[in-house]
Amino acid sequence: MADVTPPPAQSPAQPSVHADADYRSGPLIRRLLLEQLRIHWKMYVLALIMMGIAAGCTALSAYLIGDVINQAYINRNFQAVLWLGIATIVLFTVKGLTTYGQAVMLSRVGNRIVAFNQRRLFTKLLQENLGFFAGRHTTEFTARLTSGATAVTQVMNLLITAVGRDALSLIGLVTVMVVQDPTLSLVSLIVAPPALIVIRKLVKRVRSIARSQFHGSAATMETMQETLQGIRIIKAFNLEPAMQQRFDANVAAVEYESNKMARVANRASPLMETLGGFAIAGALIYGGYRVIETGATPGEFFSFFTAFLLAYEPAKRLARLNIELNAALTGARILLEVVDTPAGEPSDDDKPALAPQQHGIAFEDVQFRYRADEPVLRGLSFNAEPGRMTALVGPSGGGKSTVFNLLLRFYEPESGTIQIGDQAIGGVSRASLRAQIAYVGQEIFLFRGSVRENIAFGKPGATEAEIIAAAKAAYAHDFITAFPQGYDTPVGEHGLQLSGGQRQRIAIARALIKNAPVILLDEATAALDSESERLVREAIDHLCAGRTTLVIAHRLHTVSHADRILVIEGGIVTESGRHDDLLRRDGRYAAFYRLQLRDEEQAVGPAS
Repeated sequence: MADVTPPPAQSPAQPSVHADADYRSGPLIRRLLLEQLRIHWKMYVLALIMMGIAAGCTALSAYLIGDVINQAYINRNFQAVLWLGIATIVLFTVKGLTTYGQAVMLSRVGNRIVAFNQRRLFTKLLQENLGFFAGRHTTEFTARLTSGATAVTQVMNLLITAVGRDALSLIGLVTVMVVQDPTLSLVSLIVAPPALIVIRKLVKRVRSIARSQFHGSAATMETMQETLQGIRIIKAFNLEPAMQQRFDANVAAVEYESNKMARVANRASPLMETLGGFAIAGALIYGGYRVIETGATPGEFFSFFTAFLLAYEPAKRLARLNIELNAALTGARILLEVVDTPAGEPSDDDKPALAPQQHGIAFEDVQFRYRADEPVLRGLSFNAEPGRMTALVGPSGGGKSTVFNLLLRFYEPESGTIQIGDQAIGGVSRASLRAQIAYVGQEIFLFRGSVRENIAFGKPGATEAEIIAAAKAAYAHDFITAFPQGYDTPVGEHGLQLSGGQRQRIAIARALIKNAPVILLDEATAALDSESERLVREAIDHLCAGRTTLVIAHRLHTVSHADRILVIEGGIVTESGRHDDLLRRDGRYAAFYRLQLRDEEQAVGPAS
C-alpha cells in the first residue's frame, strides 16, 4: 500500500514533448511523408503507377466518347463504333485491375504502418517511469494506440490517393477538356477560388473538434473500464445510476462533437454543389451555342462534357482534402505527442551490471520529492544487512513506499546515494538491478493467463519442474492441483478467479522462481484471513531465507521477528533496533505498537 501519492503527470491534452517538435500541419505532413516513404517507397511507387494507369484510362475513355458520337451520328461508321466499344471494354478492364491492385497495395502498406506505430507507442510506454503514468488513465493510452496509429495510415492514404488518384485523374480529364475546347475549360474553372476560400476557413474548426472527439472517446472508454473493474463496489454501493449517468454524459459529449464535425466537415458541400451547378450550366449553354451557331462537332461537346462530369468528383475530393487531412492529422499528433516525449527510462544497457551476489542495502542522505514543494525523503540514511530482514514501519506518508520506488529505480533520487553492496544503483543498468530484486506487494497483480504462466513470469523459460518446485515452496501446489485444470487453470482478469490468499501465494511462487538475492515485501499478509495469513507467512519464510529482505509493515506484530526495525517518519529514520529493544525504549515504535494493540482489542471486543 503506497504511503505517498505520486503527483499528477502532465495533462493528456498538453503533454510535454521535445522543444523541437513541430505539430503544425505543414511540418507534420513533411515528417510523416519522410518517415513512411523512406520505409515503404517501393510499394507507394507501385501504387502510384497503378493509379496513373487508372487515371489515364478514365481520361482516355472520356476522349473516346467524342469519337463514338462523331462516328455514329456524323460519319455513320458502325465498324469504327464497334472498335471504339472494344477499346472501351479494354480501358475499363485495365482500370478495374489497376484500381484493385492499388487498393490492395495501400491496404498492405497501411496495415504495416498501423502495426509499426502501435509497436512504437507500446515500446515508448515501456520506457517511461511511474511518474509519467501517475496522472493519466490507462484508457488514454488505449485510445492513442488505436486512433493515433490508424490516423497516420489515414494521412498517408489521403496524400497518396490525392496525388495518384484524384490529381492524376483531374490532370488527365482537364487535358481532354482543354484539347476539346480551351475557352470552355477556362470558364469551367471559375468555381475554384470561392471553394478554396471556404475550405480554408473550415480547417481550424475541424482540427479543434477532432481533438475534442478524441478526449470524449477516451473518457467514455475510461468510464467503461472503471465500471467493469469496479463492478463489485458499484453493486455494493448501488452506484449503477451514478455510473449510468456518467457514461451517458460521456457518450452525449462525443455525440455532440461528432454532430458538430458532421456539420462543419460537410458545410462546403452545398457551396460546391451550387458552384458545380453554375459551371455545368455554363458549359451546357456555351457548348450548345458552339455546336448550333459555330458548327462545332457534337463529339467535341460530348467529350468535353463527359470529361467535365468525370472531373467533378476528384475535384470535389481535392477541395475537401484539407478538411479530411486536418481531421486525420489530429490523431497523428495525439500519437506523436507521446512518442516524442523524452523517455523517462532511457536505455542504459551500456552501464555495468549489478554483481550477482548477496549484498546489503545502504541509503546515504537520500532526498526525494514527488512534488516540488513537498519533500518526502529528507536525508534518509540506513543500512540493511545482507541476508537479513529489515522492516520499515511508521505513519502513512513517511516515505516507506518511496524507499521501494527508489530501490527499483521507478524514480531517481534528487541527491544522496543508494547502494547494493559496493555499487551505486544509479551506476548500473536497470535490467540487471531489477533482475536481482523480487517484489511482492499487498495488492497482487496477476496477468490474464494460466497459473503456470503467472508463476513462470518470474523466470521466462522456466521448466515445469522449476514451476512446480516454486509452487510447493509457496504452499500453492496443493490448491493448484485441486483445480480441474491444475496448472492450466485460468486466473481471470487481475486474478479475480482466485481468492486473496491464493493470489498471494502465486505471487510468492513467482518471486521464488526468480531466485533473487534481494526481496521487497509490502505487507503481503495485510488483507488475509488467519488461515491464509499463516500459509502465506510460511511461504514468505521460504522466500526470505538467506536473502536480504526489506519489509514494509503496517501491522507491527508481523515483523516482530525482523532482524532490524526502522521507524521512518517525515522522510528520516527516527528509531532503529529489534522489536524487544524498541519496546523497552518506549519511544515512537512502542507508541505505535500500543495503539495497534488497543485498536485490535476494540475490534475483537464487541464480537466476543
